[in-house]
Amino acid sequence: MLQKTVKVGDKEVAFRSSATIPRLYRIKFKRDIFKDLSKLEQSYKGKTSEGGSFEIEDLEIFENVAYIMAFHADHTIPDNIDDWLDQFEMFSIYEVLPEILELWGTNLITDVQSKKNLIAVTGK
Repeated sequence: MLQKTVKVGDKEVAFRSSATIPRLYRIKFKRDIFKDLSKLEQSYKGKTSEGGSFEIEDLEIFENVAYIMAFHADHTIPDNIDDWLDQFEMFSIYEVLPEILELWGTNLITDVQSKKNLIAVTGK
């Protein structure tokens, strides 16, 4: 489990990534976080190299992922994503998204290494 604090607008927000995130995301949003983050990452790479803005669906994915990771780190945040988002002033997705993608990627690397170690120990 990894945690990181990121400045979102004028607030410090804790985000946590662990093996629980895909389940929490699926339960809350009825979507696959792996597919959504893959799409979001591709959109982000395209936007940073070409310029331009994100599609509405990409923004919604970003908001959902950010919310789930923040909720995983702090269960006192509102249970409704709209109420959570309402506490922020306008902020740049380009400042926050790379931090979330890095946290998610680091967690995936940690999970893969743990599974490889388990296989080596158990011989399965």
